Amino acid sequence: MAIGRLDVNSEGLLLLTTDGKISESVRSKKVEKEYYVQVDGEITQDAIEQLKSGVEIGFDGKKYITKPCKSLIIPFSGFPNRTQKIRDERHGPTSWVSIILNEGKFRQVRKMTAAAGFPTLRLVRIRIGSILLKVLDLGDVKEVEKLL
Repeated sequence: MAIGRLDVNSEGLLLLTTDGKISESVRSKKVEKEYYVQVDGEITQDAIEQLKSGVEIGFDGKKYITKPCKSLIIPFSGFPNRTQKIRDERHGPTSWVSIILNEGKFRQVRKMTAAAGFPTLRLVRIRIGSILLKVLDLGDVKEVEKLL
C-alpha cells in the first residue's frame, strides 16, 4: 500500500509498505513531510511568514486554518525538466520554496501557496521523516532498510 498520496500533477517520494503500523505512523502528525514547491512569481518574505503561521484554505467544504509549518525560500531546486511542460520564463519569473508539514490535507500545499498569492506550478515531495528522495531516475524504486 502507498503511504500518503501524490496527485497526478505532483512528483517525488512515495513510500510503499505492507506494514500497517508503519503506514499509520507516517500518516500521523508526528512525521514531517517536506516539499519543494515552484511557485508563480518571486515569492516574498511576507508570503513565507503567512505560510509559516498558517493560512485559510477550503477543506471538506469548510474553511480551515493550516497548522504552523516551516517554510523558506530556496534556490532553484535543480530537478530535471518534467515530461509535461509547465511553462517557461516568457510567462514571468518563478521561485522555489521549501514547505515542511506534519499534517496532510487534500491538496494542502497547493491551496496554501495560492492563499499566500503564489500559485503552485510544480510540487515535489523530497522527504518523509528521515527518508530523503535523493537522486533517483523517474520510476526508479529503492528498498529502504530503516524506515523513519
